[in-house]
Amino acid sequence: MKYVIALMMWALSAGVSLASTEVFTFENEQQEQQFRKLTEELRCPKCQNNSIADSNSMIALDLRQKVYELMQEGKSRDEIVDYMVARYGYFVTYNPPLTPLTVMLWGMPFVAIAVGGWLIYARSKKRVRASQVAQNDDDEPLPEASRVSAWVYVPGIVIALGVAGAAYYEVGSYSKVKDWNVAYQQAPALLDRALNANELPLNNEEMENLALGLRTRLQEDPQNIDGWVMLGRIGMVLGNATMATDAYGRAYRLSPDDDAVALGYAEVLTRSSDPSDNQEGNELLKKLIAKNRTNVKALSIFAFNAFEQGRYPEAISAWQMMLKLLPENDQRRAIIERSVEQSLMMLHEKKETPEGK
Repeated sequence: MKYVIALMMWALSAGVSLASTEVFTFENEQQEQQFRKLTEELRCPKCQNNSIADSNSMIALDLRQKVYELMQEGKSRDEIVDYMVARYGYFVTYNPPLTPLTVMLWGMPFVAIAVGGWLIYARSKKRVRASQVAQNDDDEPLPEASRVSAWVYVPGIVIALGVAGAAYYEVGSYSKVKDWNVAYQQAPALLDRALNANELPLNNEEMENLALGLRTRLQEDPQNIDGWVMLGRIGMVLGNATMATDAYGRAYRLSPDDDAVALGYAEVLTRSSDPSDNQEGNELLKKLIAKNRTNVKALSIFAFNAFEQGRYPEAISAWQMMLKLLPENDQRRAIIERSVEQSLMMLHEKKETPEGK
């Protein structure tokens, strides 16, 4: 129910956002050390030369957040690494496991060198033998015949390059980079389609491609508030809390005085599973309502959040304020009235239930 109402409120709004910083809390020092070690062992798919601990790219931030979330779920180191490999390939880890493909990657270049060396040796020996025969026949040295041509090195080089290229194609992140480039090129067209009410809505795959393309473009234009807001909305639709939180946070930091952006920030915070995020979102909603008591969406989010947290009097008060603001023929009135009735019932049951039971 919470997700459905939140999604309905998002559909009615024009802009949203949120401010977030990477602050991770750990149960103990050992867990913190494990997090640091894991993020140093995973390679950033975008930067390639940096670990996700060192990279400031959007995808590295997403991966750090995902590692933290998986750790909080009780996942082991191997389970987290397997999760990342399943999505980004063995390229994401600096220590890929021993598989037929990795054996080929590390072993075949040596085999190629050995084969190339043997070819060079065989051809050189054949030339030397030919020159000796010619010398014996003519008693005339043939230095050109005894020299090893540079072309004899070509077979070994070609084999080594071919094996290395095939191994990278299979083991590396070539396909991921290709998908990234396609998404980057498609982003403008997908964005235009998403904003056009006359076009068919994007499906999940197209939304994911749009998000990937937007993330890349926002690396080039990090001051684009509208871009961060759009990425945040996509994150909400896809159910990607990390993406939504980070995107709205960046937009909020760029424009903290924008009420629409602040409202989006508050909405994402109230949907978070972290109680501290809920509290922060609740305080921001109070400020927005105090600033503008006719802000129906702020009242709606505040009321729903209060209801979910068992603060029924606050929820009832906010919903009653909404009823005073909405027209008599507004279809939302019936839903709000039922919500008020349910809150009154819950409040009554709470008062009748002795504490401690």
